[in-house]
Amino acid sequence: MTAKRTRGERAGLTRDQILDAALDLVDREGVKALTMRRLGAALGVEAMTLYHHVPNKDALLDGLVERVFGRALPVAAEDTGWRDWLRAYAGSLRTTLLRHPGVLPLAASRPAVTPATLDAVERGLGVLTGAGFPLGRAVHALNTLSLLVIAHTAAEDTVGAVEGAGSAAWLRTLEAGRYPLVTEAARSGAGTDDGERFAFAVEALLAGFAATAAPASPHG
Repeated sequence: MTAKRTRGERAGLTRDQILDAALDLVDREGVKALTMRRLGAALGVEAMTLYHHVPNKDALLDGLVERVFGRALPVAAEDTGWRDWLRAYAGSLRTTLLRHPGVLPLAASRPAVTPATLDAVERGLGVLTGAGFPLGRAVHALNTLSLLVIAHTAAEDTVGAVEGAGSAAWLRTLEAGRYPLVTEAARSGAGTDDGERFAFAVEALLAGFAATAAPASPHG
């Protein structure tokens, strides 16, 4: 005998399809627009059908965090050192969050709770402890880097849209005698490239981790 299929299965839906549709909705309209009814309509099913795959709204939001962090995880770690792994993770997470900025508030506020997200955390901690980091320092390093990426990406998404006061054009109009370095940076573009700033911050963190967290690691 075959197991009786649920309504969600009969509709041909999978959890991955639901999360992808939710991510698309958030990309277009923001996380506040995400409701089970709106999501069901986008998928052509009743909202109740979704509950066979995501038991409630919180589970759906946690799934979006899972989707973003899962896509950012480097594929392999065996052939690279911990620095390269963290560098790849940070760059991929930034790229993914910039592609899905609507998920930024969730990434900043919701902890890792789904099995897939916890798998990602476990993998990162495994890379670091395998390189000689004590577990506590490994947790600090992974959390610190993740918070840097989220905060930097949120700033890019917000500041990049600034016009008027605070913008580069506005800074160029300041009194050069009082703010010679600020106005010169605004005119020349020195220190204003988001990608360069991000890479600088990541390298500074990695250097700090190497100096204080795993001084004896042979796998950097």
